[in-house]
Amino acid sequence: MTSAPLTAQVPALVARTVEIPDPGPLLSTLPSEAPLVWVRRGEGLAGWGEAARFDVKGSARFTEADKWWRNLTRTAVIRDEVQLPGTGPVAFGSFTFDDGPTSSSLVLPETVVGHREGRWWVTTVSVNGDLPPWPSLPSVAPIKRPGPVTFADGSRSGAEWGRIVADAVSRINAGELEKVVLARELIAETPRQLDLRWPLRRLSDRYPRCWTFSVDGVLGATPELLVRRERGLVTSRVLAGTIRRTRDDVHDLALAASLARSSKDLEEHEFAVRSVADALAPFCSSMNIPETPFVLHLPNVMHLATDLAGVTSGQASSLLMAGALHPSAAVGGTPTKKAQEMIRELEALDRGRYAAPVGWIDSSGDGEWGIALRCAQVDSSERTRLRLFAGCGIVAGSDPTAELAESVAKLVPMRDALST
Repeated sequence: MTSAPLTAQVPALVARTVEIPDPGPLLSTLPSEAPLVWVRRGEGLAGWGEAARFDVKGSARFTEADKWWRNLTRTAVIRDEVQLPGTGPVAFGSFTFDDGPTSSSLVLPETVVGHREGRWWVTTVSVNGDLPPWPSLPSVAPIKRPGPVTFADGSRSGAEWGRIVADAVSRINAGELEKVVLARELIAETPRQLDLRWPLRRLSDRYPRCWTFSVDGVLGATPELLVRRERGLVTSRVLAGTIRRTRDDVHDLALAASLARSSKDLEEHEFAVRSVADALAPFCSSMNIPETPFVLHLPNVMHLATDLAGVTSGQASSLLMAGALHPSAAVGGTPTKKAQEMIRELEALDRGRYAAPVGWIDSSGDGEWGIALRCAQVDSSERTRLRLFAGCGIVAGSDPTAELAESVAKLVPMRDALST
């Protein structure tokens, strides 16, 4: 269904959620076409079909999408026997990094399967005013392997990207700004149409502590939770400062200790935490901000991480909070405007939906939004070409060779997910 202006007649939304026995892993319930996924440690949401959608461009994309969703759900008839966050009608969303030519989208699936706190459910929706059919899970075709995948540099080679990092460091040292996050892309091509369930299953299995996602052609496994709003509480996980892991556990512990003491990485992390705290403050009556970060261990890298928590002070939805937080210093830089100007000047790259909010929102405004990192964008309807992205935070002490190695490490999850 194509999107319509906000002034158009709102469909009559009816949703039914029923509890079901354990159907097995959420990803195993998905058909191959356009899967919608938000899964971590086996819990989350998996959807398919398209009952309604809203596509939007421009600087007001978050507020316009939020208004569309509120209009759609305001008069909805909802029969929900489970009453957990993520039950009832849920829209999956994927937004662009900036207000360029690519559209942002909210998609309301026809069917969603959910799992949380030892309970499973199915939600079906209708937008014609009728009660949707009794939920049932379809039989799904086996997952297809992608075949041999080839990789090539995107808009810049590794050496060229290293040179723009050096340029950015020089300009930071000259006082133009404090931090900028620079991204690079890798192009992957498959000999036949990619079954998106293949990389999603591999990402979920290998990175269970991350949020595996798939929304409207963007898929990945992000370690960074931009914002969660749930029953009056707001949480956010900030990551900034990274070191590549080895295959030696003892050595990795030493590397983690060095990361926790690194003045360069601690400075980068402080910028990111401060930007998130400042953006969340207008929505919260109180906040808890830990004084020091912890080290998050992932299979390929380790990050400095801080979990922020607050109590909501108003009715702003999780989507509006995500829009207010974007772009944080972790994906843009500091000051924000200067960093965005430098990104456009140096990257020579349309980020599309990379490093932007991705997640879901329910009819109460609760939801979870991550940052689309460790991800790929499927470029065409044939699903044979993907753009893989990785970015690094550049500050005064950054070394171009080390940043290039970090970007290679951050590309590993998607590269491995596409391999056979």
